[in-house]
This record gives sequence, C-alpha cells and structure tokens, in this order.
Amino acid sequence: MIKVAYLECPTGISGDMCLGALVSLGVPIEYLTEKLNRLGISPEYKLRAELVQRNGQEATKVYVDLLHHHHHEHSHHHGRHLPEIENMILKADLRSRAETWSLAVFRQLAVAEGAVHGIAPEKVHFHEVGAVDAIVDIVGTSLGLDWLGIDSNDQGLPALYCSALPTGGGTVHAAHGEMAVPVPAVLKLWEMRGCPVFSNGINKELVTPTGAAIATTLTTEFGSPPAMTIKQVGLGAGTINLPIPNILRLWLGDCASRTAGGDRTHNYQDPHSNLETITVLETQIDDLNPQALGYIFEALFTVGAVDVFTQPIGMKKSRPGILLTVICHPENLLACEAVLFRETTTLGIRRSTQQRSILQREIQSVQIEYGTVRVKVAWQGDKENQGISNVQPEYEDCAELARRHNIPWREVQRLALQTWYSKAPIL
Repeated sequence: MIKVAYLECPTGISGDMCLGALVSLGVPIEYLTEKLNRLGISPEYKLRAELVQRNGQEATKVYVDLLHHHHHEHSHHHGRHLPEIENMILKADLRSRAETWSLAVFRQLAVAEGAVHGIAPEKVHFHEVGAVDAIVDIVGTSLGLDWLGIDSNDQGLPALYCSALPTGGGTVHAAHGEMAVPVPAVLKLWEMRGCPVFSNGINKELVTPTGAAIATTLTTEFGSPPAMTIKQVGLGAGTINLPIPNILRLWLGDCASRTAGGDRTHNYQDPHSNLETITVLETQIDDLNPQALGYIFEALFTVGAVDVFTQPIGMKKSRPGILLTVICHPENLLACEAVLFRETTTLGIRRSTQQRSILQREIQSVQIEYGTVRVKVAWQGDKENQGISNVQPEYEDCAELARRHNIPWREVQRLALQTWYSKAPIL
C-alpha cells in the first residue's frame, strides 16, 4: 500500500493552516519545535496549538508567535535572502526528505517572488517577520509530512494531492500599499505550476504566498481526490472567520496504485507482475532528414528513455512521414521532450501516462569458451516458485565475441543460453 494525503482547500491554504492540519493528525508540536530550533531561530518565535471553533466546527489552530523584543543580529536589520535560508536548512541536519522538500518549496517561492519583482531568486529579500514565519511554516510542514510517513513519488516529492484552489478577492495591505488578491506571488506560483482555481465568491485573501508555494511545489496532482482508503482526517483552522468554515482538511490514507507515486517495485493489482507508471510521448514528422533519426535515438537513450521506436505513416498532402514514439519514466519526461524539440522539426508532442506491467529482471553472467556473456533473466512473481519467464543473452556481448573469434553471432548466443540452462537451478 502507498500512504497518500489529500489537501482539501475549500477556503484556501496558508502555512499555519498546513501546520494546524498536521498537528491535528498527531504530529507532536514538541517534535516540530525541537527540529525547527536546529535552524537557529529559537529566540525569534514560539509555536503553540489550540483547538478553536470555526462556524461551529472544531479545528486545530497553530500560532507562530514572533518574539519582537528579541533583537536577533540579522533578522531585524535586513531580513534574510534565499542562500542564507538554504544554508540554515542544510546545516540543521534534518531528515533528508524534510530537507529536500523544504529547499524545494523555498526555491519555488523565491523564484516566484523574483519573477514578480524582476530580480534573481537569490536576491529575493524575505523581510524579518516574513522570514521566520515562512521558515516555520515551510520547514514545519515538510517535517510533518515526513513524520506522518507519507510515501515519496518518482520525483522524490510526497504522494500528496490537492484540490483546486479558490482565488479569493478584494485587496490586502502590503508594504507598497494595497494589493489586489490573489497577490502577485500567488498568481505567479499558480502560473508556474498550471494550477486549477475557482472562485467561491469570498473576497478575502484565501491563498497566501507560503500556502501557494507549499501546494504548488509538493503536490503530485491537483483536482479530485485519488482513489484512496481514508484512515484519518486532520483539520487546520485559518485565522479569520468566513461565511463557510475556514478549515483546511488533510485526508490521510492508503492508495492501492502505483500512480500515487511510491516506488516501482510494488503493485497491487496482480501478485505475479509488477505495474509501473510510464509516460508515452509521440509526434509525427514529415520534413526531417532521416539521417537525423539515428542521432535522436541515441540522444533520447542518453537522457533515460526506456524505449524509442518509429512507424511509417501517411500524412497530409499524401506526404510520407514517421510517427516517433518515446517511452520513459515520468521523471525523465521533460528531458526527453527537450531532446525532441531540439533535434526534430516538430511543433508539438503528445503525452500520455500509461501503466505497464513488467517482469522482475536481473543480469547474470555465464562463462563460455570464448569469453563472458551477460544474460538478462526475467521472471514472474516469486523467482523460486513461479519459474523463469525469459532468458536473453546481451546482444552486444555476443556480437563482441563473435567479431573477436570470427564465429557466427547465433553460435555465441546459443552457447550462452546452453551454458546458462546447464547451470541454472532445476526449476
């Protein structure tokens, strides 16, 4: 089973609402404080949680109380920049997932803020209050998701899903006067991620920059909840009262499919085969020198394509063309697309996600009189009981020995198979 979480955001999302939902799910506030204090910010804030009512419903509100009386040597003069915050996180010796997730969210927030102001992410200035607040919210949320044991997906991000986000409306006070809601950084984060949004008619700031950064960075997919078995629901309260309960609901549960992220070696449809999610890219081409294709194949395999193939097709004006198909793991999708756009004349690439059922496999070596040949052995289910499904000597090894000893390739291949079967355990 894969442990997944779903963020349901009828009234938006903010950093403290995330913390509230996590504490509501059992993440100890002492654990968060102990880990956060390794960032060297203990004199600047206090974390506390209490149960509050929102339109008659009880939820957990987490407060980040900033201790203004304490003049921390840098925070009150210039705030903090991204490199300094990244450094604090790296030096804090957090669990590796929490560290990775925190760095990813901060980077995304700085990229968005930088884009809004036309400056490099490294130059973005998290002013003093914002810096401590953002650090506690972002690092705290990452620590909490890790503590709950939510599985990681292919990209190393949590198996976290999120509903579409409400736009909110009206204006908020900011350093430079009034700003329209959604504020520019939030809008930029939505644009960077291609985030689905809707209006619930509430003209308030419903999604904060920190909340948007957490959601757009850590979410595997936006939209409806994944098929899951709900085990527990955490309720995190927002600050203000709204026409509907201002509560972020974090559903925690198990998901039976590989599409939820998690790793490729498990699957739950059939005990005898492994299912994995793969991405299929395809594009048709009718104006490319065929000699370029060999190069494209190589370039695609270099960036991690699992398979590449072409088919002849007829195109408009009866032009002969080819359909080029690339199969890759989701994490290599962008690299493969980049090769296609760079090396071919295509203007568009279709992508789809499919499941493929794969045999477990390993490479074994056999010794024949002409040298060593690697053999790919694949089996279904349990190697000992189910029996081997497929044994293939590696083409290149056979070719190399055939050339070197001037004997037919088929002969080397036959000897390798014969030797493997004579040594194999009797099944």
